[in-house]
Amino acid sequence: MAKMNFGGVTENVITREEFPLEKARETLKNETIAVIGYGVQGPGQALNLRDNGFNVIIGQRKGGKTWDKAVADGWVPGETLFEIEEAASRGTIIQYLLSDAAQIEIWPKLRPYLTKGKALYFSHGFGITFSDRTGIIPPADIDVILVAPKGSGTSLRRMFLEGRGLNSSYAIYQDATGNAKDRTIALGIGVGSGYLFETDFKREVYSDLTGERGTLMGAIQGILLAQYEVLRENGHTPSEAFNETVEELTQSLMPLFAEKGMDWMYANCSTTAQRGALDWMTPFHDATKPVFAKLYAEVASGNEAQRSIDSNSQPDYREKLEEELKALRESEMWRTGAVVRKLRPENN
Repeated sequence: MAKMNFGGVTENVITREEFPLEKARETLKNETIAVIGYGVQGPGQALNLRDNGFNVIIGQRKGGKTWDKAVADGWVPGETLFEIEEAASRGTIIQYLLSDAAQIEIWPKLRPYLTKGKALYFSHGFGITFSDRTGIIPPADIDVILVAPKGSGTSLRRMFLEGRGLNSSYAIYQDATGNAKDRTIALGIGVGSGYLFETDFKREVYSDLTGERGTLMGAIQGILLAQYEVLRENGHTPSEAFNETVEELTQSLMPLFAEKGMDWMYANCSTTAQRGALDWMTPFHDATKPVFAKLYAEVASGNEAQRSIDSNSQPDYREKLEEELKALRESEMWRTGAVVRKLRPENN
């Protein structure tokens, strides 16, 4: 474990140099990793583990689209692809990668297969942190661990295939075997993490829910839409408004600050742009920080978790969700975006 200085604060991180893939394989050589769920995180983690040489099986409801997707990805029914209960019975490490709502639904069926010495693995702290609402309370004689890639399963897989890694947090909630940490780190390396940083289940879910609703998804869409609307209301064309709001951000500027930071991105823009950015970042900070503070308070109170549970447990939640996503997709800004993407040189 290396101690790294992040902006003056020292944290523990684990890299592939300290815990190489060979060590991870040796640590888990007698384990069967049962990945329960093949929706968002399941495919990326399972395929990366398989390609890295681990013993992996999939547990998924038979007959649905995700079962068919697993088959298409090379998982063989009766050999590496099973119904959820069968996979849980066979696995020594149970990667519980269903949606939060599905975890609540399936938990009574999964619980009997969590026998002494097994490990229950999460990629989100939701079920454990809000156990009073989810009912997910593991037995005391198993390891309960977490590796949370900081991105979607799709990104995790794409970066793995490119020879890169997506950073992940890790946590140990319960160490019944004395081997929980090695199991956790080996799994983190196995799924393709760039490096692993330490957290706990509560901090993971609080930061994750805040991030998703904030700068990663909710706030970014809100801010982009607000700027786009102002430009359109002042006579700018959809193409101009979209390019100045989204396309330049994603295609030109984000790669720069991903590479070397915001100051590097600023330094590669005109002095006029730099002056305006430095002048206006404070008003935007002051306007949005109270919203972020309110958001965090809602997460910490459990209100956000309860809203998710209530909404996503409804029988028609997928239909309602698709309606909302359809409205987003068919808005002028994102219909414009679809045209702009087709005009990129790589698509012509």
